[in-house]
Amino acid sequence: MPLPRHLPFAPILALAATLASAQQAPPAGQPQVRVNYLNVCTPSADEQKEIAAVLARIPQKPGFGPDFEIARGRTTMPDAPVSTWVRVRHDFPDGALFSNAQYSMSVDEQRVVETLVFRFHEPKDVLSISIEDGVSAATPAQVLATDTPATRLRIERVGKGSIGLARCQGADQSAYEPLFQSASQVLARYREALGVRRTVLSDLQRLGTGKPPARKPPAAAKPKP
Repeated sequence: MPLPRHLPFAPILALAATLASAQQAPPAGQPQVRVNYLNVCTPSADEQKEIAAVLARIPQKPGFGPDFEIARGRTTMPDAPVSTWVRVRHDFPDGALFSNAQYSMSVDEQRVVETLVFRFHEPKDVLSISIEDGVSAATPAQVLATDTPATRLRIERVGKGSIGLARCQGADQSAYEPLFQSASQVLARYREALGVRRTVLSDLQRLGTGKPPARKPPAAAKPKP
């Protein structure tokens, strides 16, 4: 099944009136609905420690097992641009902390998005961690030619709400730079380990995305008088 075009980690900018209405008791006979707000612009100190701890558990030198998958496709959604995508997944061997590492690149007329997801083999406290970057006004070849820094992180936990971190304009995020740098280093290592530069661009070109411009035939030489 194709991956979603983008996996957003939108900052929560809720108005006070909205919060107040959400806290009102529901009418009699209706179940109470609890809404968890994910603060990705300024995570708490405890959340920062948890993000750092999970990033530290990702192997520095990945050793994959023999199983892998490469898939490509096109996704259309109402009121949204057409997206083409390529997915590369490699499984870790039995007994490893993680079950697999999965990289995907999604391309539409507005953005190129890279997403790297690690899923735990036997999740006890954490299900998965995802690292993402997105670039506007760039081609897949330009994005793959560089180690684009990570801009979003998300951790899915067992029995608890998700926690995340994202670049937010206008917010002082200097305290979170070590986390962004650590995530960017993981993304760079696994681009290389998964061999995405050798496979993703060619698969996107098969879908008609990122093809080099056609060369114009050379002009015929004019005969000399």
